[in-house]
Amino acid sequence: MNRKNFLSSTILASGTLFGFTNPPAIDPPEEEKAMIIPPYLKPGDTIGITSPAGFISTDEIKPAVQQMQDWGFTVKIGQTIGKRDFTFGGTDLERRNDLQEMMDNNTVKAIMCARGGYGLVRIIDKLNFNNFRANPKWIVGFSDVTVMHGQLNRMNIASIHSKMCNSFPDNFATADPVQVDTILSISKALKGEKMRYVTTPNEKNIVGIAEGVLVGGNLKTIESLSGSASDIKTDGKILFVEDTGEYLYSIDRMFWNLKRSGKLNNLAGLVIGGFKIKPDDPGEVFGKTVQEIVMEKVSMFNYPVCFDFPVGHQKNNFALKCGVKHRLEVGSIRCSLQEL
Repeated sequence: MNRKNFLSSTILASGTLFGFTNPPAIDPPEEEKAMIIPPYLKPGDTIGITSPAGFISTDEIKPAVQQMQDWGFTVKIGQTIGKRDFTFGGTDLERRNDLQEMMDNNTVKAIMCARGGYGLVRIIDKLNFNNFRANPKWIVGFSDVTVMHGQLNRMNIASIHSKMCNSFPDNFATADPVQVDTILSISKALKGEKMRYVTTPNEKNIVGIAEGVLVGGNLKTIESLSGSASDIKTDGKILFVEDTGEYLYSIDRMFWNLKRSGKLNNLAGLVIGGFKIKPDDPGEVFGKTVQEIVMEKVSMFNYPVCFDFPVGHQKNNFALKCGVKHRLEVGSIRCSLQEL
């Protein structure tokens, strides 16, 4: 993932720098757990903006603030906006505290991460999810925010994978229609509209129909979470992945991680989003395309595979509800992903 381009609550009484670390959760069997869907937003509700990863300035979030206000929401700007600690949006402590306050503030109905980059994994184990479990809310973002999507997947709480504040156009009237549609998809998802996307088939697709809970995000981040408390569960689910700025050999290694860790074995379906490839170094040609890399790992399985889906580090990056059941239809004429 190209982190260069994509980039207060009181300290708890334990006396440690960040408060406490949550004890490892013992997950009950999947069939015993019901998915928690946070309440959808209504006019006047508050969206909090925080930067748990990379730095972003106050000026850079202004278009997003204005647009969310135009949607009828109130916006609460977190303490990390405009703060900087090298590449980060404030120190680890500042970013943890800001996100914790947003999570614990029951007047905040959704949390928009201002940008990605890198940094959430540095604070994820320092967050207290007790109040959040009792009062869940939508957390919105992608790229490095995949860390949070993975954590919430383990807690069976839905979240929204979408563009963030740094992707809102300065002027909606003159913006590219695709950019406008992707931003508007965030509003639709937050308001509870059923999401449905249609895409043109890729000749490498595996046709079929699948239903299952949607999980996924940035492939490099998913790989880095493997074996951790934020590692996603994929059995019986529709997995989507995307990435940017990676060599083909690195993408191959990531898919081997998915395969060797069993994440590809029992999928309902697989969705491959955008992959911006870093050119091979001279004399180091890898020799396989992304499609060939994927098919090598999944050709023995009997589930649909959809390439070129509009999600990722690209203009056509639409909002997806992680943790919500979807229907994937991969056909020879049309492919669709429909929220159920």
